[in-house]
Amino acid sequence: MRLADAIRLVTRAGSDDELFGRDDPHRRYRQLAAVLHPDRTAHADETQREAATAAFVTLTTRWQAYGTATVNGYTIGQPAYTGDLADLYRLDDDRLLKLPRDPTNNDLMLREQVALRRIARDGDPRYLPYVPRLVESFRHRDELTGAEHRVSVLAAVPGLHSLTEVMRRRPDGLDPRDAAWMWRRLLVALGLAHRAGVVHGAVLPDHVLIEPDAHGVVLVDWCYSVVDTGDTVPAIVPAYADWYPSEVRDRRPPGPGTDIAMAASCMAALMGDRAPRALQAFAAGCRTPRLKSRPDDAWRLLGELDDVLERLYGPRTFRPFHL
Repeated sequence: MRLADAIRLVTRAGSDDELFGRDDPHRRYRQLAAVLHPDRTAHADETQREAATAAFVTLTTRWQAYGTATVNGYTIGQPAYTGDLADLYRLDDDRLLKLPRDPTNNDLMLREQVALRRIARDGDPRYLPYVPRLVESFRHRDELTGAEHRVSVLAAVPGLHSLTEVMRRRPDGLDPRDAAWMWRRLLVALGLAHRAGVVHGAVLPDHVLIEPDAHGVVLVDWCYSVVDTGDTVPAIVPAYADWYPSEVRDRRPPGPGTDIAMAASCMAALMGDRAPRALQAFAAGCRTPRLKSRPDDAWRLLGELDDVLERLYGPRTFRPFHL
């Protein structure tokens, strides 16, 4: 479906049946969401992008009040979240079902499943809450089209907010003392994964979730991860194309320094002009152009970050954070 056709359909549909159809509403919704998602419209001109964004908001709002379906015995309604590649449906307070909108992304779903299993198997159990837990995975066949989707069921934690949301709520920049605990815990998540032999490949504001009250961090969306040495990051999130280090854009194998550089970009963007020079320099050191010249041990880097923070702010204390 072309972008103009999707905008026209959402804009002009007078009823849910007209918008979603009667035969397979979930398929129609996934098709429209894939075309209209802001990450997919970077090629369009400004007028069309604005129309697509408005149509996407209308589509998701109307879908929230419409219909249910059954996937491998799980009953799902409207998506709780819409990600880069998949919709996530809340099954209960503790679980989310992740269903790719397009079966051509099954390989990316498989990457996430492989990465999460590897981390659960080889990672330090003390730090496993920093990444999602894969409850189960299975293949689901679309009864109408026959297309097969790789589906994941993930353990869910309530009360999480993405760094994208934090930046939206704090447009003038976050106090570096608040960013400090987010950066520290993000390095823990990366240290956990890297010791298990996994590179995340897309450490972006949308994929870093925080729990404000308990100062928790969960690094999500492992669909772009790399487990095998010599492999490359399979895709780039269009909306964040400029955030990726050169080795990703040039289709060269990443390393732990790839994730460390992207994490530093997240934190620099989060603090904005409020970052003191010492933290600006620390972030710059994590983002040198050549992968081999960047830090590649997140645990060691965490100790170095702590030294910088202690020189700036003194001994570490708990600082309440409220959005």
